[in-house]
Amino acid sequence: MLRVYNTLTGKKEPFEPLVEKTVRMYVCGVTVYDYCHIGHARSALVFDVMRRHFEFSGYRVEFVKNFTDVDDKIIKRANEQGVPCETITSTYIDAYHDDMGKLGVRPASIEPKATEHMPEIIEMVGTLLTRGLAYRINGDVYFDVTQYPDYGRLSKRRLEDLQAGARVDVDDRKRHPMDFALWKSSKPGEPSWESPWGGGRPGWHIECSAMSIRHLGDTFDIHGGGMDLIFPHHENEIAQSCGATGKEFARYWVHNGFVQINKEKMSKSLGNFFTIREIFQKSEWSETITGEMLRYFLLSTHYHGPLDFSDQALKEAKNALNGLYDLFGRLSEPGEQKQGDQGIGKAIEQCRIAFTSAMDDDFNTPMALASFQALRSDVNKLLGAGLSTEGRQTVRQEFRSLGAVLGLFQLDRWDFNVRVEPKPANLPATNIEPTTTVEPQITDAHIEAKLAERIQAKKQKDFVQADKIRAELKSLGIIIEDKPDGTSRWKR
Repeated sequence: MLRVYNTLTGKKEPFEPLVEKTVRMYVCGVTVYDYCHIGHARSALVFDVMRRHFEFSGYRVEFVKNFTDVDDKIIKRANEQGVPCETITSTYIDAYHDDMGKLGVRPASIEPKATEHMPEIIEMVGTLLTRGLAYRINGDVYFDVTQYPDYGRLSKRRLEDLQAGARVDVDDRKRHPMDFALWKSSKPGEPSWESPWGGGRPGWHIECSAMSIRHLGDTFDIHGGGMDLIFPHHENEIAQSCGATGKEFARYWVHNGFVQINKEKMSKSLGNFFTIREIFQKSEWSETITGEMLRYFLLSTHYHGPLDFSDQALKEAKNALNGLYDLFGRLSEPGEQKQGDQGIGKAIEQCRIAFTSAMDDDFNTPMALASFQALRSDVNKLLGAGLSTEGRQTVRQEFRSLGAVLGLFQLDRWDFNVRVEPKPANLPATNIEPTTTVEPQITDAHIEAKLAERIQAKKQKDFVQADKIRAELKSLGIIIEDKPDGTSRWKR
């Protein structure tokens, strides 16, 4: 049975959806005023893999992930560049899709924007006012946390403790320091929508409540996001959503851990803050960092724990993928002997059992990756005994099938040659277009020709020329492996 760690209860629980074989899941997306960083990548990848495993397990997944497209940071960036907010948000939504595409993250079923849901937001604010859970101060509307007795149940914080530890609030009009804005009255230079309380815009928390309920109903299965959202964002979502509907909001709360850079918390102040685009362009690397390499690395640590981003960790991910794609290259070669075929079924069955067990246990991707490495070891032994062409194809298909759950092992060859140039962040959005450059690449045909030339040189015992060709190909990133029968194979 599939089990999920529920932040609300603090334990792993059997997953039991409200509707049989259907998963309704909402994940807090990004605020679109800048490029995505490695923390965004981890969160997006975590829930992409959860969705994939649910589908692999026979569920239909209704996956909603929003864009926050009205916010103080967006307004500030738009004013700095002298462009409308929509110019900023549309640019960074496109950039988000571009970055996630390189990581193999599939778009959500629905990707709503806050600005498209003003009627639902205004209606929910009105309901909270009617129920006595909110109050007006001139054109502003605040949620009254003292009127919701269960406030703090997600973050395990008591209201009394929060009040004692609260900083002096600049808005002394609020009844309680923890009261939060549902609606903010309009100010000069800000976008504004009409409401019963005057022109203004929504607070951050009410946006997600309105969007999730609009697309998934008053109560749904999973609400997800980073651990930094537990308080106050998700805590406030629970309070206002349950207060407005009188029903439980989300049944399972799932949160991914933080990203650290070389054992330190990632932050701009420490200078260790990397966008996804910067990671693909790291100058310290002699070869390109690929989306699959970054994806493998991100999955090598359990989603619930902290993730340490480092050059060494990326190199380990690269080496692991090199070993697997080397095996895939061998499996693509024709086979004749069949002594190893009788062991294929057992090896595949053991891998599938281990993989499924790991993923069913709160999406344990490190153990799932370990099951692939175990299968790789088993198959290498079987190749030594001899595998038929059909047997090789069966094994490769298993890697593809199970690997698809993690978004891995779908390539015929592992190619390092595509680089994506980062967009300049200080230009107006309408002038920014993604640019892709392809580095000079040696073609397969050229490699094969060089390989044939080297074999001929060896036959003529011209080993100096053979070594020269090997060195030439190595300088181009091509590795040659000589086989006992006198033939050779290559890989990038």
